[in-house]
Amino acid sequence: MNVLRVAILSLPLFTLPALAEAPAKPQGKPTKTHAAEAAAECHHPAEVKAAAPQQEPGWVLTRGEALKGAPSVALAELLRAPEGHEGKTVRVEGTVRKACERKGCWMELADGKDGAGMRVTFKDYGFFVPTDSAGARARVEGLVKVSKPSEAVAAHYESEGGTVPRGADGKPREVQLVASGVELRR
Repeated sequence: MNVLRVAILSLPLFTLPALAEAPAKPQGKPTKTHAAEAAAECHHPAEVKAAAPQQEPGWVLTRGEALKGAPSVALAELLRAPEGHEGKTVRVEGTVRKACERKGCWMELADGKDGAGMRVTFKDYGFFVPTDSAGARARVEGLVKVSKPSEAVAAHYESEGGTVPRGADGKPREVQLVASGVELRR
C-alpha cells in the first residue's frame, strides 16, 4: 500500500517537466474536418522529442544542437543562388514569417514579412519550434537543399498557412534548410 501511495504522489514530479516543454496548442477548437484531414494525410510524426532549452545572452530559446559556427550566408544570397550552397551546412539569420501551427515541425524564414523566404525543417524531426514562433528572429544552422515537394505536400503546407513558391512550370519548388540547431529570440 505504501509503495502505491508513493507512486501516486510522485506522478506530478514526472509529468510536470513534460508538460512544461510541450508546444503550445493553437487557439480555437479544431473542427472534425481539420482533425480528419490531419489524420488522413498529415506527415507530422506522432511524438515530439523536446530539447531542453539552452540560453546564450540575447537569445531566449535553443532547439536541437547548439550552433557550431557554420559559415554564415545572407538569406537573400541563399535564395538568389541556392544551387551554389546545396548540400552544404550553413548558418542563416532571418525573421520567422510562419511556423507550423499543429506541432511546430517547420517554419518559414524570411528577410521581412512579404519578402522571399525559405522553409526550415528539423533534422530527423528530432525537435520542433513553438507553434507561435512567427515574428521571432532566428539563427539557424543546417543543410541546404532545393526541394520539389509533391502537390499534396504543398497543399498541406498551404493548409497550415505556409507559402509554397512555384517554378515557371507551376510546380512547387522551394529552398529548404534542414536544421540541426535553431536559436530564437523576440
